[in-house]
Amino acid sequence: MQKVKVAILGAGFITDIHLESYHRFVPNAEVVAIYARDINKAKAMAEKYHIPTWYDDMDKIISESGCDVVDICIPNFLHAEATLKAAAAGRHIIIEKPLAVTLEEADDMIAACKKANVKLMYAEELCFAPKYERVRKMVNDGAIGDIYMLKQSEKHSGPHTDWFYDVNLAGGGVLMDMGCHAIAWFRWMLKNAKVESVYASMSTVLHKDRTLGEDNSVLILEFENGVTAVAENSWAKHGGMDDRSEVHGTGGVVYADLFMGNAAVSYSQKGYDYAMEKADTTIGWSFTVFEEVFNQGYPHELQHFIDCVQNNKEPVVTGEDGRAVLEIIYAAYASAAQGKKIKLPFSPKVSKPIDLWLNSSTLDIEK
Repeated sequence: MQKVKVAILGAGFITDIHLESYHRFVPNAEVVAIYARDINKAKAMAEKYHIPTWYDDMDKIISESGCDVVDICIPNFLHAEATLKAAAAGRHIIIEKPLAVTLEEADDMIAACKKANVKLMYAEELCFAPKYERVRKMVNDGAIGDIYMLKQSEKHSGPHTDWFYDVNLAGGGVLMDMGCHAIAWFRWMLKNAKVESVYASMSTVLHKDRTLGEDNSVLILEFENGVTAVAENSWAKHGGMDDRSEVHGTGGVVYADLFMGNAAVSYSQKGYDYAMEKADTTIGWSFTVFEEVFNQGYPHELQHFIDCVQNNKEPVVTGEDGRAVLEIIYAAYASAAQGKKIKLPFSPKVSKPIDLWLNSSTLDIEK
């Protein structure tokens, strides 16, 4: 089968991860071109990964590169523009988080892709991370009974690229950068159950000299099915990257840390059967091992999307999922400003989500 040709937009940290993933794990894809606003950065990344062409013109890479897929890894404020241009050219699209800055942009992007009959995948890697997927399969197999609470946290001491700190470019702070992962993973674990309300607390504790955005946040989501979910995200935590989850059920609990070892620590009252693990050896505490690949799931999501393009399948994480995450982010900023739960649906018109926190006194945010 002919390889799927990919044009990648961006030349930063996340682009490097995507390119390494394509190079090592996605043999049915070929990256044929790269774009960056700084042509020297595009050229340097192209040379590193032996990409034949590089551009500093977004229109040209989309129209001239002969790509089948546009992989969008550029700053948040450019997501909508890139998606609309790629859809108009008939290219399939995989896009890094968050889907867009505003709900209106998200709606336009989803509509444009549907009109052009191209695939749009929201690249939420936690839906593909091997250890987290191992946990989800355990839960689906009944290992811990019915879920009543989920927790997910992602923390480090701050982004490595300046634009993340500019709320006008990013749309917000740590919630837009990392909280979106937790929200998407909660919905994934609960089969896209509806969120009923959002309560949030946020503050700027470490990077006050660099950003107006929050660098520490806590969200509590209440789902209509009765599950409570807690997301903790921080740019203020020293000591390196921390990414972990908890699943609490009526018959057990699972703890999974993406960066500590290759096991998810779990407790099951009745035990469970999965692959080489048998029920009589999994009663009580056990250390379920995940497949040793990329911890965060980037190769898996990219391979999935390339397969969708080659075989005309629908991505398991869609533009609509990205929009749902963004709506919850809106509610979280409003909740932090008002000090109360925000009920969904919630779609006030703002220029960027963080305005619901920073400028709440001047906005009509009751709708």
